[in-house]
Amino acid sequence: MRQKLADSRRWVIKIGSALLTNDGQGLDKKAIATWVEQLAELRKQGKEIILVSSGAVAEGMTRLGWHKRPHALHELQAAAAVGQMGLIQTYETCFQQYGIHTAQILLTHEDLTNRERYLNARSTLKSLLGLGVIPIINENDTVATDEIRFGDNDTLGALVTNLVEADALIILTDQKGLFTQDPRTNPDATLVTEGKASDPELTKMAGTSAGTLGRGGMNTKIAAAQRAARSGASTLIASGREPEVLLKAARADVLGTLLLPDTEPMAARKQWLAGHLKVSGSLQLDEGAVKVLKESGKSLLPVGVTLVTGNFNRGEIVTCLAPDGTEIARGLSNYNAVEANKIKGQASHAIEAILGYVDEPELIHRDNLVIL
Repeated sequence: MRQKLADSRRWVIKIGSALLTNDGQGLDKKAIATWVEQLAELRKQGKEIILVSSGAVAEGMTRLGWHKRPHALHELQAAAAVGQMGLIQTYETCFQQYGIHTAQILLTHEDLTNRERYLNARSTLKSLLGLGVIPIINENDTVATDEIRFGDNDTLGALVTNLVEADALIILTDQKGLFTQDPRTNPDATLVTEGKASDPELTKMAGTSAGTLGRGGMNTKIAAAQRAARSGASTLIASGREPEVLLKAARADVLGTLLLPDTEPMAARKQWLAGHLKVSGSLQLDEGAVKVLKESGKSLLPVGVTLVTGNFNRGEIVTCLAPDGTEIARGLSNYNAVEANKIKGQASHAIEAILGYVDEPELIHRDNLVIL
């Protein structure tokens, strides 16, 4: 499996804040130059590279003389705006030494939930790759709000992996990978070298710790691997402090934690549906509807819905919950919340009598439904 990763062509590489900013002491330009040197070598080997880079807020804090990450959203946005300048300037200078052009791409969650903007972003990134340009992606922290933000660049990296149908997601962090327990507090902890992204035990191992500069701990990296697996991508979580870490991965060396997909890749539209981080409402289903969705791949009919929550419009994303509250699917509703509440538990042929009209016999059509 390491060889398959090494042979894959399109890599999304995410580098964390602690690595880029020398644990908060300004941008570590020497380290960045080292990674750029490796990325240039990967390009020579024929790989297509997309870089998801943290560090804008941390660099902005350093430039502004702030020693603690602010809590106020407008201050975070200001730090991001200041820091993005230095971050991109450093990358551009380093890549120019190898004759490689770069492009700055700033995204928000809204860009990837709007279908038209999603497709535009996809086309732009693929065009840049075709031109031999390395896109450098970051969340647009200057305009993102708590309601629409990705939350961390691990999640952003996974969604970009789905977006461009990359073969691999490489997450560089300040840890060697996923351990069975926290290695900072337990000397018996051992490194998990390989596993299936869907394994629920991985989340238990990851815990909830996070660094002071970044927003994502090991748990977000496991979640990112699970998202990346939706498009068939493998995820490598490895230490950015490992010498020539990217080149070693390209040689199939055993390092870090490699998490493999164990399901068939979703179709592109299904990936888009599954990638939504925010939903507008929920539909609670009975056991019969859960079984039909999971085992038969059919549409969701009103008769299988027992409870409607939220205030959603027709065409918005809603989540489908099992009786115990577990999310099993999500999709685009054919009816708004008021209409869905009126027809829940009813047979499809009764929709017209209840509402006075019928748009679709299904509450969610199977083409607009993804099982999670």
